Order: sequence, then C-alpha cells, then structure tokens
Amino acid sequence: MLRQNDREYWLKTMDKIANPVLTSLANQQLKQLMPVEGLEDRKNYSHLEAFARLISGMAPWIENGPSDGKEGLLRKHYAELIRTGIKEATDPSSPDYMNFSDGLQPIVDTAYFAQALMRAPNELIGKLDLNTKQNVVKAFKQTRTRKPVFNNWLLFAAMTETALYLLDEEDWDPMRIDFALKQHEQWYAGDGIYKDGIELHTDYYNSFVIHPMLIDITDHMAHLSADWLKLKENINKRSMRYAVILERSISPEGTYPVVGRSIVYRFGVFHSLAQMALQHKLDASLQPAQVRCALTAVIRKVVEMPGTFDDAGWLKIGLCGHQPNLGEGYISTGSLYMCAAVFLPLGLSPTDHFWQGEEEWTAKKAWSGKFISIDKAL
Repeated sequence: MLRQNDREYWLKTMDKIANPVLTSLANQQLKQLMPVEGLEDRKNYSHLEAFARLISGMAPWIENGPSDGKEGLLRKHYAELIRTGIKEATDPSSPDYMNFSDGLQPIVDTAYFAQALMRAPNELIGKLDLNTKQNVVKAFKQTRTRKPVFNNWLLFAAMTETALYLLDEEDWDPMRIDFALKQHEQWYAGDGIYKDGIELHTDYYNSFVIHPMLIDITDHMAHLSADWLKLKENINKRSMRYAVILERSISPEGTYPVVGRSIVYRFGVFHSLAQMALQHKLDASLQPAQVRCALTAVIRKVVEMPGTFDDAGWLKIGLCGHQPNLGEGYISTGSLYMCAAVFLPLGLSPTDHFWQGEEEWTAKKAWSGKFISIDKAL
C-alpha cells in the first residue's frame, strides 16, 4: 500500500522550513529579513549557514523528485528559487552576497553548499548560467586562504575541492581530499564510529558531517585514485553500521538521546541515516519503511512543539521548542537549518519501498514486547 500521507507531511514540513530562507534570498532580502538569534558576530556567517545547509538537504529531491502533479510544481518552484539563490549568494554586486572570505566559519558552510551541488549536479550545476558558475568557483576558492581545524573540518575542505572538480576546474586540489580521507581512516575508532580529531566525542558529528561527507566524496572521487577506491568499501560498511545505531536510538515516542554539542540541529542528527536510506544502503536488519516511520515520528515530535518557529516562520534556537540556552557560541539562526538533512529521502520516488507500508522501528517493537533482532557490533 502506498502511504502518501507521510511523504506529504515531509513535503509540507520542508516547505515550511525552506520558504522564508529561499524566498527572501531570491528577492534579495535575506539579510534584511532573516533574524539572527545568537552572538552578534554570527551575523557575518548566519546567512550562508542557512542557505547552504538547507539546500544540501533539499538537493536530492530537487534532482530526482517528481516532475508532474502538485509535488512536481513545488519542486520546480524550489529548483528555480535555489538557482536564483546561488546567483545572489555568489554575486559580489548582490545585497545578499555571502561571506566566503572572512573568518573560519565559511569553510564549514561552503562545504554544505558544495554538497548540495554534488547531490544535484544536473539541476544545481548543469542549469547555472556561465557567469554564476564562475562566481561559484571564485567563492569556493576564497575558502582556501584559511586552514580547517584538525578534526572533522578536514572534510569540509575536501568537499569544496570535490565540488570544484565537478565544476570542471582544472586546479582542484587532490591533496586536500587525500589528507581528509586518510586522516579519518586513522581516526576510525571501531563499530562505525570515528573520532573527531584525536579525541573520541559522544555527539552526533559522525552523522552531521563525517559519514555523509566521506560517502559523498568517495562516491564522486574514488575512481580517480586506487587508494581512495580501496577506502570506499569500508567507508560504506561503517556508514551502514552507524545507520543501524541511529535507528535504534529513536525511542517509541520519536525522541532520541540529548547528548553532545550542536543538539539544536534537531533532526539533522539523522543525516547519516537519511543518506543511507536515500542511497539504498540500509543494513539488511532495517526495512526502509521502518526508517521512514521512525524519522516521521521524530519530525512530528520536533516540528509540532510550540516555539520551534517565530511568527514569520524562521527557526528559533532549541531542540524541542525555543531553548536558547542549548545553543553554543557558534550557533545562530542559520545554523539550525542543518535540520533539513533529514529530508534526503524525498529524493526517492514516491513508489520506492521507503514510502510504502507501515513498519514499527526497533525501539518501538522492543518496548512493546515484540521480536527484534539482537544487535551486533561491526
């Protein structure tokens, strides 16, 4: 049975989150209209954060979503808004030209911008006019003037170089990619978990950054180097295992452990699980429909809490409603749009198994006394 209401709910939620950002930017009003909750200096970075993180999550739907019907019209509308947004974000004469050159934060969000292009090469690279494409390249190269931090940030530099390769730039830097891949191999701690630098952190950065970016980089670049290709198999196996851990962390009520920094990214904590579902790389112990039902429960739990949005529809700092005390010093309004990563499976056809039927997820079955498989480390 095709279960349309979940997909419709996801689309409605994505539309609610995306509309203020993308409409304002297309109208050259993002910096004018977007509130920036957080420390004063975050105004230098928050607009690129909002745009890049949002479109990274929307990109598979923009690339592969339906072309007809109500959803097809919505997809076409957002594809045009995003392409216009890319033009405004990278045009130095635009009032919404974004900061790619000042401070360290743009290294991060240029990478999410790059990830969006990588996830929608036909719609978000192929349909750009030549001048905009040149502006994108110039913007991306501006991030090379600073060094990434020696942790998951190495992947941000590698993502940007991967996008430059896809943009047909001859001077993309293979060493930035090589260093990130091989250093993360050194940081692998076991059972699908990477350390974040030299220390192991109990947080969701394996999902926010590490697994999704390792997957996307090797999917696009591994064929260029025998040693990168050798790394790819283990990268995929580890991501599959980590997706199992994430799915098992979703409670029967659609909640999840509140651990680690950046918890205000809300259901962005399931970036890696959503990516594995999108790419049909879920472990055999996970049915696609159970992942959908689990993620839908999480989305509902979070989005429907009063205080999640302000009166104009912009996200507010918090996990479950408005909880500004949960935002670290680097958190601002734009940071919160990392939550859009959960929407990656909208890039699957409405007839895909992910959208069909109804399945209880692991914790829901376990805590109602039903059969579940025994968990096993990788």
